[in-house]
Amino acid sequence: MLSFFKSKPHLEEIIPQGYIDIHSHLLFGIDDGAQTVEDTSYLLESCQKLGFSQMITTPHTCSSVWENTRKGIENKLDEVRQLLPEHSTSLNLKAASEYMLDDTFVKLFQNEKLLTLKDNYVLVEMSYINPPIQLFDILFELQVTGYQPVLAHPERYNFYHNNFEAYNKLKKAGCLFQANLLSTVGYYGEHVTKAVEKLFKNDMIDFTGSDIHHKNHIASFSKKIKVDEQPLVAAMKRNVFFQ
Repeated sequence: MLSFFKSKPHLEEIIPQGYIDIHSHLLFGIDDGAQTVEDTSYLLESCQKLGFSQMITTPHTCSSVWENTRKGIENKLDEVRQLLPEHSTSLNLKAASEYMLDDTFVKLFQNEKLLTLKDNYVLVEMSYINPPIQLFDILFELQVTGYQPVLAHPERYNFYHNNFEAYNKLKKAGCLFQANLLSTVGYYGEHVTKAVEKLFKNDMIDFTGSDIHHKNHIASFSKKIKVDEQPLVAAMKRNVFFQ
């Protein structure tokens, strides 16, 4: 009976050995993540202390907001590796991108090679306001072109919280789901935590990511999780796929 009331662990306590993070914003000065090299240094050092073994950082590529390019991201990664060689090497720092699902993205992947997490696995996101009208057409074209979409933080799209069938449709359309670790501690609000808990319970979360942008995100790893530990840890361990 006592085990039923056992307190849940802090998030930082259950990071599996060898954890590979596939979603973060560590490259300074190119999106809403790290703004200075000092920020990048702090975030990398903090992730290493949390037990991360490898990081694939994913700056935004979003038309009219973050006009990042493959070349620009690769150049910034090289710069960070030169400025912070110890941290970059310890975490085997690599870079992909988090692409906004919109019409501009279609033109991009039809004409250029995307920065992927691994092989053809590409991290994508939607606006938090509403999904694109042509969402399923975009996902179809992306897969026809040869890519496997990994949808970032599906639990954070509030417009799906009262329409869980939409998640099933996304799964049937070929999306893999990447949950944010901080969603499990209530960082984005209880409604997001409830959504990610339901996704875990329905075995819909494939991978996880930190989505770290700044110091407040790092600090939140000290909070207790509010979801079942077992499916969360299992999803974190699946990230080894990206090694």
